[in-house]
Amino acid sequence: MTSAALAGSTALAAPAQAIDVVQLQLPLLQTSFTVKTAELRDPTKLIRGSSDLAELDRATNGSIGRELARVFSTPLPIDVRSFANQAVGSPLLDQALLLVSALGQVDGVPDTFDSKDLAASLNRTAATGPLTVVDLLQALPGRTVTVDLQKFVVALERLQRQQSEGLRLAAATPAAVTTALSAPGPLEIQRQEQSISVRHRPGPLAAVVIAPKGRGNGRLAVISHGLWDSPESFEGWAKHLASHGTTVVLPRHPGSDSSQQQAMLAGKMPPPSPEDLKLRPLDVSALIDAAASGALKLPAPVRTDAVVALGQSWGATTVLQLAGARPSASRMLGRCADPRDPERNLSWVLQCSFKATADQSALADPRIKAVVAVSPPMALLFDTGAAQAMNARALLVSGSRDWVVPSGPEAITPMAAQIRGIGGGHRLVLAKGGDHFNLRSPLEEGGGPLRGVILAWVNGAFQAGAAAAPGPKAPALLPADGWGDAQIPLVDVTDTLQKGS
Repeated sequence: MTSAALAGSTALAAPAQAIDVVQLQLPLLQTSFTVKTAELRDPTKLIRGSSDLAELDRATNGSIGRELARVFSTPLPIDVRSFANQAVGSPLLDQALLLVSALGQVDGVPDTFDSKDLAASLNRTAATGPLTVVDLLQALPGRTVTVDLQKFVVALERLQRQQSEGLRLAAATPAAVTTALSAPGPLEIQRQEQSISVRHRPGPLAAVVIAPKGRGNGRLAVISHGLWDSPESFEGWAKHLASHGTTVVLPRHPGSDSSQQQAMLAGKMPPPSPEDLKLRPLDVSALIDAAASGALKLPAPVRTDAVVALGQSWGATTVLQLAGARPSASRMLGRCADPRDPERNLSWVLQCSFKATADQSALADPRIKAVVAVSPPMALLFDTGAAQAMNARALLVSGSRDWVVPSGPEAITPMAAQIRGIGGGHRLVLAKGGDHFNLRSPLEEGGGPLRGVILAWVNGAFQAGAAAAPGPKAPALLPADGWGDAQIPLVDVTDTLQKGS
């Protein structure tokens, strides 16, 4: 019997204020064990205890007790009470609670239980010092709490279904592999950190500038990072582009970057606000304005009337907004409240938190002529037909093993609906074995597995000029002789989707 099997399903029978007995259910073995909370916290008490689990613990020479104590009694690495207090009323936290509740059953808890109740309960339960898993379980109001292993299995099977079409398409499509576009360019690069004043933020907007030494080619690209990430995760993309002549600016989005996450987990800041859906595109446009006015001190002059934008995860959603895709709350109504929706995935926690602001977040920037959107959460946020109003051509990249933003519901289904019968020159590339994190690249990696296709799309967009605009006869921006990666093969499945096969 493994510790994972023991931890797979738990039920807590609780008095009014304190839980005395924990029932560990093992559905696969059709059995369960009871253990006192005091024994669960201390393996030495468990091995001397009188509960039925104590007998099993003695038979394993105390190994089960030690593992249970490690899982349930190790202090959590964040200030959970302060975090919960800051998160009160946050749509992001409320959606996360809904997702967790779908994996189990809480008996005796009011239907109105939300983040306010969680914060109040945590404050009542925790006395002094850091909280443990047992503390968190005891903080949940109600008579019993059950987390069923079978429901975890159902969630896993749903994720496998959401990835299956991407895996099938990736396996059936020849990969576009070449080393020419992946090779570093001939130019040395330079890195700067700057900040500018912006009207839409109370404080300055920080940005990293990575540019070729010398004049370069006068082209400008902007890279938007994802939720709780930073420009540093994408400086490899920027380095590759800059070595080939393009100046790259990477904003540090306040309120949803890595420093905000650290402050949020420490209880010093609330989670990202729905307003950030509007603020992030404004960050990018403000940097282009600053580059045009000279407020952003670039090493050499660049054109600002034609810009390419790139982003990953929430940053990819941001660049799609700038490209003209119009957010809408219509799909969120009803679907966000259904934890059993077959297309539900982890990215819906973020998307559903935008319900209050989606209809006011259309922020197209006509200076953006093409975008690269890697793993964007978008199925709920953009309605079918949103691509028809886009002012920029989009290259969408999705990892076949992405469990945060799975390719089926978040890339293949919406992309097929957008391009089928319309075209427009937008492309969907699947990364075989790509997940939500291994397609990024810090500076020292020099671009990672996407460096070739990114350079190809950026070069193609600038070379096409006015023809880069989406349309039924838009010329190809990716070269026919390959642009992929040997380590993580890349396949263009757009034509297959357009034909409906």
